[in-house]
Amino acid sequence: MKNVTITVEDATLEWVRIEAAKRNTSVSRLVGEMLTDKMQHDDAYARAQRDWVADTSSFSSGGKAYPQREVLNG
Repeated sequence: MKNVTITVEDATLEWVRIEAAKRNTSVSRLVGEMLTDKMQHDDAYARAQRDWVADTSSFSSGGKAYPQREVLNG
């Protein structure tokens, strides 16, 4: 693991200290866990987006004409 120095607003630091105390952990560990969660969430979103774009079956009308906009929007 690596150590880093961050700059945060006073109110943010107060909040994270309270949250860390509530969870019986250190500020460092809590911030590290939050960053890991964010990274995993973003990675999962990017994977899902790539999978959706790669799935061309959802773009096919099966040879039928697409409905007119007026029909869909009533």
